[in-house]
Amino acid sequence: MNISQLKQQAGEYAVQFVESGMVLGLGHGSTAIFAIRRIAHLLREGRLKDIVCVPCSLHVEANAQQLDIPLTTLDQHPEIDLTIDGADEVDPHLDVIKGGGGALLREKIVAQASRREIIVIDNSKLSAALGTLWAVPIEVVTFGWHAQVAYLEALGAEVRVRQSKDGALFKTDQRNMILDCTFGAIPDPHRLAAQLDQRAGIVDHGLFLDLVTDVIVAGETGIQHLKRQTH
Repeated sequence: MNISQLKQQAGEYAVQFVESGMVLGLGHGSTAIFAIRRIAHLLREGRLKDIVCVPCSLHVEANAQQLDIPLTTLDQHPEIDLTIDGADEVDPHLDVIKGGGGALLREKIVAQASRREIIVIDNSKLSAALGTLWAVPIEVVTFGWHAQVAYLEALGAEVRVRQSKDGALFKTDQRNMILDCTFGAIPDPHRLAAQLDQRAGIVDHGLFLDLVTDVIVAGETGIQHLKRQTH
């Protein structure tokens, strides 16, 4: 079974938690799109009704419109019942790194508004510590961005300015830049997040901590459903 098939399994499995009448968050990425397509299929069949969805990016919004999925905004529905989204890396605490697709700011806004945040991944995204497999995407304003590079390097990061596939400077939906920061295994993600949060010019970062409630993992042996431990 290839990676695409595993992603499809995870994305479609998560849709079983969607119920008629819900406000949904639609995540960005190659795994979440399978969930979006499944939702569209169930709507066409009439097995799902009266849902409205908040897309996490302009790309997702366009896909949803093509699939005739009813859309709304966070202004109209500030509380979201359930969001299905992907991730780049997931640790044993179900904290994650997101932002490989460049939509991390909107994704985090939607996640923070969600009662339930379900992450769908294939098992290659599991790691013992965040930063082991993936750089941390950090969204910065273009004004004075070299100062952010210096700050991030002082925190121990190897910084790369993200470019689009055509070699041009990558811009987010908010027209900001992304700096992909390789820290290696991060011993204290909460401490690093606090250091990033306090810095003017850093809009947001791809450390999604204490936000995920469920992780659906597809692997060769089947589906795992991991749940955050609450104390």
